[in-house]
Amino acid sequence: MFKAIFTNSFGILISRILGFIRDLLTASALGANVYSDIFFIAFKLPNLFRRIFAEGAFTQVFIPAFARTTHKAVFSVNIFLLFVSIILLITLLVNLVPALFTKAIAVGFHQETIDIAAPYVAINFWYLPLIFAMTFLSGILQYKNHFATTAFSTALLNLSLIAALYFSYNKEESEIVYYLSYAVVIGGVLQLIVHIIAMQRLGLLKLIIGGFKYLSVKSKTIKNDTKKFRKNFFPAMWGNSTAQVSAFLDTFLASFLVTGSISYLYYANRIFQLPLALFAIATSIALFPRIARYLKLNDEAKAKENLKKAFWFLSFVLTASTIGGVILAHEITWLLFERGAFDSSDTANTTAVLQMYMIGLLPFGLQKLFALWLYAKELQMQAAKIATFSLFIYILLALSLIEPLGVAGLALASTIGGVSSFVFTIKTFGFSNFMEIIYSKNALILLVGALIFAISLEQLKSYIVPFIGT
Repeated sequence: MFKAIFTNSFGILISRILGFIRDLLTASALGANVYSDIFFIAFKLPNLFRRIFAEGAFTQVFIPAFARTTHKAVFSVNIFLLFVSIILLITLLVNLVPALFTKAIAVGFHQETIDIAAPYVAINFWYLPLIFAMTFLSGILQYKNHFATTAFSTALLNLSLIAALYFSYNKEESEIVYYLSYAVVIGGVLQLIVHIIAMQRLGLLKLIIGGFKYLSVKSKTIKNDTKKFRKNFFPAMWGNSTAQVSAFLDTFLASFLVTGSISYLYYANRIFQLPLALFAIATSIALFPRIARYLKLNDEAKAKENLKKAFWFLSFVLTASTIGGVILAHEITWLLFERGAFDSSDTANTTAVLQMYMIGLLPFGLQKLFALWLYAKELQMQAAKIATFSLFIYILLALSLIEPLGVAGLALASTIGGVSSFVFTIKTFGFSNFMEIIYSKNALILLVGALIFAISLEQLKSYIVPFIGT
């Protein structure tokens, strides 16, 4: 299990480093103007559909269903054809009326800007069917405990974009955006190709070929499995959508605050997402197929044993990350961002937001861990209800805290929403089951270690502050 976690974490780290390089080069090539906005909008639209429709919801429902079905080949191909048909239809629709979809996501754009952006949106949207096909194959690979290909393949997209920026150097801004748009599609093709190669090397392509071969003959045998998959998918899709709704509301509400508030949220969230992705998301991805397989075999004891190991691993690393993030928030922000137009007041404001985010890191991360138990047991409806309740709590708190605390209040509302999601998830998991996990000598070690670590960081900070100011 820990080998898979390390593989995922290392792959995410490599991708984030390349993504940072890509962002620096994009800023250098396009700056901050209408064409940079156009590209980010064009790339955002397929990514929004990917996050809501394909990656999260699909994997969370597909892997438990794949583990349960006795006709894996036919079931897999049937689900693939169903979803890829819908996604291709949406993609074709976007290519027929790209201006309509561009306007839907970029309400503030003038009509002239929308007309300029529309062709780029049409090109970028072809990334969606490619990344869905990759997600489908990665689900099968993850079930077979192969994580390396998916973990490192994201880097191919960033490499493709970096190459596009290199080859479009000194060209017109409109042409650079074309290079970047086609690079997105090429990145998707490369990601799909490496997954096909991995499937071939592991002897899994014959599963897909067999599914196509016998689909028409055995389609009736998977009727119940397919029906249950559809029933679970829509709650899972809504559960994954709430995070996107929350992020949209963050941006919307921040637009009513002082100039720069949206940027403070963006920069602080970028820092917050790093430990969340490196540890919590990487662990959840590695653990999910294992838990689903044990539950399918009715071996709940082994499933809980693996969950317990992952819980204590995350508790230690996320607690350390939380303490470091809260105490050194100013120093981290200063080191990463304070240069050029980003001045000391921007650092102070981003620091306040980052600290509000970081105090929610542990419950956010652990919620992702325990949520996989619900998905593995095919309790997608319960998970969707939890997501809905948490979103409702976030909205109430955001509206309440935005006036007294400003942009930091939005981050605090998000954190409290994450805490409530964790509590609701534990309630569904079972408080007695949760107490069995946390009743351990590790709890005392964690408390003592956290105290020592916090004191050490405070001492370190006292040496750093004179060099950078407060």
